[in-house]
Amino acid sequence: MDRNDAPTVASDALGRNIHDLRISVTDRCNFRCVYCMPKEVFGRGYRFLQKKELLSFEEIERIVRVFARLGVRKIRLTGGEPLVRSELELLIEKIAAVDSIHDISLTTNAALLSPKRARSLRSAGLSRVNVSLDALDDETFKAVNDVGVSVQKVLDGISAAADAGFDSVKVNMVVKRGMNEHSIVPMARYFHGTGQILRFIEFMDVGNTNRWHNDAVITGAEIVDSISAELPLESIEPNYKGEVAQRWRYQDGGGEIGVISSVSQPFCGDCSRVRLSAVGKLYTCLFAANGFNLLEFIREGKSDAEIELKLRSLWSRRRDRYSETRTVESVLLPKVEMSHIGG
Repeated sequence: MDRNDAPTVASDALGRNIHDLRISVTDRCNFRCVYCMPKEVFGRGYRFLQKKELLSFEEIERIVRVFARLGVRKIRLTGGEPLVRSELELLIEKIAAVDSIHDISLTTNAALLSPKRARSLRSAGLSRVNVSLDALDDETFKAVNDVGVSVQKVLDGISAAADAGFDSVKVNMVVKRGMNEHSIVPMARYFHGTGQILRFIEFMDVGNTNRWHNDAVITGAEIVDSISAELPLESIEPNYKGEVAQRWRYQDGGGEIGVISSVSQPFCGDCSRVRLSAVGKLYTCLFAANGFNLLEFIREGKSDAEIELKLRSLWSRRRDRYSETRTVESVLLPKVEMSHIGG
């Protein structure tokens, strides 16, 4: 293959162009959130990956460069908790040096996000930060994270991110009936007018360890109705095609919120995302059972051209639309865990 050939955007079997690559840099996390890494599964005896089993920063950089030729422009770093991976700034610098990559973001629980760390991440080239926070009261939040971390610790991390000057700081709240629905309006009230966009996420059936059932889902419509009763909202247009969050703004000018309704209002038709696990497996759907072992493929000595051909082939055959076809039976099928591909 002539490497001087102009690359063409990869399109899947349903006509969806690739645009976003989400990279899990570790399977480890300092939280044990009950809907993601419950202690009964990820307890003291759980075997996490050793460093040699993870993709190296050089391998990740190489993969990003190849994916950029297919049309990827946005990179999201996830985990586990990505900030537990040492020297993450070095990886960000490498990715930021790839010409076609226009946006690098990080999903974090922010417990490790000190002002110094936020500034170093920003200096390395990180564009945006998404912080997970599922309640404002310590009793609920500690029950969710299950390691005793306080709400204030996360709020301090959010403040550190805001002060570091990222392009945006978003706050993600997973809403589960019986767990934290009472925090919906308090969360909206707290972040109203701060400039930080709060996004509510329906409880999803990712993996098989979170004991998902449909009765635990509070729909996006219910969330919007509960907030709008106190802080009136109006819908606004998406920022771009394929944006996962439906956008709503406060009628009083207090900013906006997002609602990610993967269960009640699937958005598979515009999905442009591919995911790379910490162990180097590639998944073309958040709800996939199996992934392609890209790490093994690379360590066999494949050239960039061979890697590009393989990735184009994998994406071109992609027909995933799990959320649109979800059934009682499919919910019970084996799926990769959230902690391996980061959501």
